[in-house]
Amino acid sequence: MTRIAVTGAAGNVGRETLAALDGHDVTPITHSEHDDIDSEVCDVTEPDALSDILAGHDVVVHLAANPSPEADWRSTVDVNIEGTRNVFEAAREHDIDRVVFASSNHAVGMYNADDPAETETIVTGHAHPVYPDDPARPDSYYGVSKVTGEALGTYFADRHGIEVVNLRIGWLLSEDELRETQTGSDEHARFSRAMWLSPGDCRDVMHAAVTAELPERTITAHATSRNDDRFLSLLQTERALGYRPRDNANETLDSR
Repeated sequence: MTRIAVTGAAGNVGRETLAALDGHDVTPITHSEHDDIDSEVCDVTEPDALSDILAGHDVVVHLAANPSPEADWRSTVDVNIEGTRNVFEAAREHDIDRVVFASSNHAVGMYNADDPAETETIVTGHAHPVYPDDPARPDSYYGVSKVTGEALGTYFADRHGIEVVNLRIGWLLSEDELRETQTGSDEHARFSRAMWLSPGDCRDVMHAAVTAELPERTITAHATSRNDDRFLSLLQTERALGYRPRDNANETLDSR
């Protein structure tokens, strides 16, 4: 049976990933102890301890990061960049087959940004499609750290033969949380409708990223629901990973 390690397992995406992989041999890795998760406790900035935990696994889903678009440079370097390099180094050392790297829509967040000077990402009135092979345009130091993580993945895939899925995750929200985002500005409300990733679609795309037979060694793919307002193309995600999103922000909001 395939052994799968999940860093950042206590986070929102991490918990959906654990649910998606129920029935598989999974090792959750968390930064601290949690009563509801039987995990290995490890900081990804500690390479030796991390390497010891990852030994014997076949796949790593790397979610651990400072997730804030407001994060300062030092914290993104220490956790998001150095921590990601530690994961890939351990994958190389232990002949791990695949790393699923949790990238972000913020790696391309400056596309369609209403005001590049603002830290809060909102969408222009006439958004244009963004494809995974378009040049990166990060909107923050957090976005820069995710672009760097994608580059690390490409390097380790090319140099060491590791399969890598760079998954640019949208905005994971429950239906109630999605509705709450519609009470602000029209631009912010549209951004949430464009980027929404429902819990069910999150589980589906994470499962696909772990289990799909890849057409090439490195895949960069967007992960949102099939929202009417989306501008991140899902074509690569559908073709390469077999992802079939079921939910749509607009339909969900219209359902009540």
